[in-house]
Amino acid sequence: MVLRTTGVRDGLVLLLTIAGALLPLAATAASCKTQAQMTIAQRDALSSAARTMVGEVQSGNVEALRANTIPAVAADFSGIADSIGTVKPLVQQAAITVDSLYALDASSDSLGTARTDFYCGTPVVALSFTDLPPGSYALVILHATGVPQPQQISLILSETAQHRWMLAGFFSRPMLEAGHDGLWYWALARNYARRSMNWNAWLYYRTAADLLDPVEFLSSPNLEKLKHEEDLIQLDSLPGIKPLLLDAHGSVLKVTAIGTTATFGALDLGVHYTPDAAQTVQLHDPYAARRQVTDVMTALLALHPELREAFHGIWVQADGESASLFALELPMDQIVPGVLLPATNSKSAVR
Repeated sequence: MVLRTTGVRDGLVLLLTIAGALLPLAATAASCKTQAQMTIAQRDALSSAARTMVGEVQSGNVEALRANTIPAVAADFSGIADSIGTVKPLVQQAAITVDSLYALDASSDSLGTARTDFYCGTPVVALSFTDLPPGSYALVILHATGVPQPQQISLILSETAQHRWMLAGFFSRPMLEAGHDGLWYWALARNYARRSMNWNAWLYYRTAADLLDPVEFLSSPNLEKLKHEEDLIQLDSLPGIKPLLLDAHGSVLKVTAIGTTATFGALDLGVHYTPDAAQTVQLHDPYAARRQVTDVMTALLALHPELREAFHGIWVQADGESASLFALELPMDQIVPGVLLPATNSKSAVR
């Protein structure tokens, strides 16, 4: 399982079901216009509507945004409201620019069409949706910059019979991770791949993809190239369907998720594991808990010492049935096999 813990990575589309894996469904190709193909009036109308909506996000005016949302989405607005609450402090003082506009015409689709594909511009950007009701839509991608944590905000808009644009979906993702953009991580991923540091390469490719892909239903030649390079990396023992089992002094530690996080500023490796009954009892003692979680770190680094080069440190969380039982972040230079260093720069918490 891949862990991503920074920012509002995935927004909400309640009207649309996204064809992320592009299942082999019967597809209808609808028409798409890029901003270069639109009239000035069309561009201005879309840009103005999107800027108004993002302005409501910046001010935290949830009710105003809900009032400008199509009924099917406004009826269950809690998810978008939660996302606005998270994003607002990040973009409140940001400068908003419109990066991309796509006008999506599915008005000739039949009701109940399994999948609708839009092919936009040259080189082609593809957008794919399942169960899209007939109608006219738009995707607007905006950048909120000039703030410490710049964001990409993507809006799905739906056009009413009165030619008014209303919100149908909301997404927000960071543009930077630990101070670097997706192209920076892509370049480092290639470097690690050339050096056969496959874990570093794969984790950096995933970080690059998260930063460069504003929405999961969009595909472009560059994103396909990035995915192809990532798919060439062969990883052993990445936790997923089965946990990664680590041996620590005869005790087996079950790692369930590994990924990256910039929660503490620098880029850390993020690790989740599930303690057994005896290990859970140990977590009630802060000293024993710190030793147990440090054992997770040292055992993982023993398997993959290359991780020391790519990450500032490791943040480990011991997961209970419904909550984290203990969490600890240590810089790499404090993770020493057989040595429990004092917590000079660490962050820990007992739940």
